[in-house]
Amino acid sequence: MKKILVTGGLGFIGSHTVVELQNEGFEVVIIDNMLNAEEKVIYGIEAITGKKPVFENLDLREKEAVKSFFKKYNDIAGVIHFAASKAVGESVENPLLYYENNINALVYMLQELQAKTAANFIFSSSCTVYGQAEKMPITENASVQPAISPYGNTKQIGEEIIQDVAKVSNINAILLRYFNPIGAHPSAEIGELPIGVPQNLVPFITQTGIGLRKELSVFGSDYPTPDGTCIRDYIHVVDLAKAHVVALKRLIEKKNETAVEVFNVGTGKGSSVLEVIRSFEKVSGQKLPYKLVGRREGDIVEAYADTQKANTILGWKAESTLDEAVESAWKWEKKIRS
Repeated sequence: MKKILVTGGLGFIGSHTVVELQNEGFEVVIIDNMLNAEEKVIYGIEAITGKKPVFENLDLREKEAVKSFFKKYNDIAGVIHFAASKAVGESVENPLLYYENNINALVYMLQELQAKTAANFIFSSSCTVYGQAEKMPITENASVQPAISPYGNTKQIGEEIIQDVAKVSNINAILLRYFNPIGAHPSAEIGELPIGVPQNLVPFITQTGIGLRKELSVFGSDYPTPDGTCIRDYIHVVDLAKAHVVALKRLIEKKNETAVEVFNVGTGKGSSVLEVIRSFEKVSGQKLPYKLVGRREGDIVEAYADTQKANTILGWKAESTLDEAVESAWKWEKKIRS
């Protein structure tokens, strides 16, 4: 049974990936500093899989702590690196926090992995690296655009660091560029737990639906799209989690063609903000209070993935519909408020 390290493993995507890894027979060690997560997530993972993952409460910004971890766990067969700050607005207000948390932690991890004879590394990247791409759907060959936020810049810099290190070490890596993860595990044992006001659309919708928020603000209704609202590629978090397992297996089985490979992870279909609202109204059976307001700075018009590369080379495909993803998010919201 191979031992896999999942950093940020108590977070939204991390916890769902831990579930899928354990379902596939991997032994999982989680690192999380609990700044944006709750320890009770471990019990949700255990309830789904019947197995409690090993948990180390550790801050990856502390170089000596990272060294000590890899001395203690010297048999790690692969690393999936989620641990990072991820709020675009906050990154604009506090860029140094983002550069410290997202870059320093990555560097300290890679320094330890570089010392190994071989290492397999999955990096949690983002479609933000493409900016407002000129063509839809977005392929992996689309040019990386100048970042519009420090958060986006940390993903670009992170990718560049991994590319540079892989040239001079035995690290093999896959960069997974996510589109918009939503939903929750169908068991409603784990899901998204935003701290404070949600930064993402679907948690704001479900919190409005449950009565926690008065109404949803739809930022911009005059975009050049069919209904005037922004279009994004919303992928069910369980589908996204499964992509990590497939990518990790590819590295472990030495099937990668180059030291660093890049894959888009999305559904290949764009949905507008109003379409997501209509999906919620359909699955919940209730009207959602919302208002159309002005555009929000930094928002791009549309972004959805060309998933052909992931479909053919990884043999992975998103399976859930938008309605299924939204319904699982609503089920989770109702559970945590009950």
